[in-house]
Amino acid sequence: MDTSQPLVVTLPARPTGEELARLCAELAAAPPGEVVCEVGALAGADLAAVDVLARLKLAAGRRGHRIRFHGAGPELRALLRLTGLSGTLGL
Repeated sequence: MDTSQPLVVTLPARPTGEELARLCAELAAAPPGEVVCEVGALAGADLAAVDVLARLKLAAGRRGHRIRFHGAGPELRALLRLTGLSGTLGL
């Protein structure tokens, strides 16, 4: 696998537990490196979205990845600020 380019994963509009498990497995199978997670398709800024982002951040960190979230809308950014997770998640 080419590690010079970041691994790009895309969240669906409403990620299910099964989809989250698949993304975490994809992170586990990849060698440690840079990961870009496209979050622009998330259908809303709610605590379920925050939960998914936090779980992906934890899964990536456990495998030695550096994850960046890309494409978050203003509502999601505001919610992450309210929850105190904007800095932790890099948004």
